[in-house]
Amino acid sequence: MKPISSITQAVGGTFLLQMHRLKRAYGYEGDIFAKLEHMSPGFSKKDRIALSMIEEAELRGELKPGMPVIETTSGNTGIGVAMVCAAKGYRFICVMSRGNSPERVKMIESFGGEVVLVDQSPNSTKGLVSGEDLCMVLDATKRIVKETGGFYLDQFNNRDNAKAQELMGEEIWQQTHGEIGAFADFIGTGGTFTGVSKRLKFHNPQIKCYAVEPEGCAYYAGEDIIRPGHRIQGGGYGRHQLNVDKSLIDGCITVCDDTVVTMTRDLAKYEGIFAGFSSGANAAAAVRLLQGPEKGKKIAIVINDCGLKYISAELF
Repeated sequence: MKPISSITQAVGGTFLLQMHRLKRAYGYEGDIFAKLEHMSPGFSKKDRIALSMIEEAELRGELKPGMPVIETTSGNTGIGVAMVCAAKGYRFICVMSRGNSPERVKMIESFGGEVVLVDQSPNSTKGLVSGEDLCMVLDATKRIVKETGGFYLDQFNNRDNAKAQELMGEEIWQQTHGEIGAFADFIGTGGTFTGVSKRLKFHNPQIKCYAVEPEGCAYYAGEDIIRPGHRIQGGGYGRHQLNVDKSLIDGCITVCDDTVVTMTRDLAKYEGIFAGFSSGANAAAAVRLLQGPEKGKKIAIVINDCGLKYISAELF
């Protein structure tokens, strides 16, 4: 393998793991294939969109040399953007809620990023980012963009988000030799769900794609939002995301906090996968599908990020 000239060249092309020991532990019929995005250089799937959003903006002439890059994030995108900006020489300002884990702040700062922390809503639970918290962060970001004249990546509304994740969908298709029956993904910005689902359905429209959401905060399942303060970090904001193509949703699966925490720990215990909450949500949803409507099929999920970002949280 030849040396690379930039850390950005290490983004993508992650391994796909067929999980045998989890299958023996849970006794489902079928197979789960996990895309190991926590092994990316910035430790999450968001490295893909960070690189794509920046390079597409450069190509369009929207991001010029010397301009600061600004982004709203729950942490993973901020870390990915900080890494890419370090490699490309851009100043990076990250705006995030105080509800995010402190490990994320330290990682962004270690890449040279500047972190602006926004206080949580009085109605929010400390350490858990709600949809209301996210709105406050978005408002603060707009003020900073205006003050600095920086380029706002805006992952929640940037179409390059989902476009970048189509490549992940192609990788999953190739790695499974097209023998995939379903895909399940926890909805954050929606870029991964839409990008991967779109590519898989391009190859085979019969593949079922499921949106995964927290119990009590399942917008796409059409449920009342009664638990916006759920404990599953990285998504489940209880409102529509522009990057979610609802026409690709074949079904919705809800997962509860305790099940997600247990499954995330079991990923480490049984498969050696040290991941975060949303990865546990994906695995829990896949198990339910294989114990129910998708019994006997092969289901793909994404291991979204690394558990190192949650050391201070209840997860571990």
